[in-house]
Amino acid sequence: MPHDPLLTQRAALVLLLAALTGIGAGVLTAWQGHGAAAAVGAGLAAFGPGVVFFHLVIA
Repeated sequence: MPHDPLLTQRAALVLLLAALTGIGAGVLTAWQGHGAAAAVGAGLAAFGPGVVFFHLVIA
């Protein structure tokens, strides 16, 4: 019996791109010499708007 996927392909793509955006923001923050907590905070702060942005852009 086939099972339905947990996420659609579109949802997986939106979350993947938002995660990559958050990782990029965190890496750039860390490269500027800020601490790990600031880098994680910047990554998390970029993830949320990234989800909204890619949700609107990817039809």
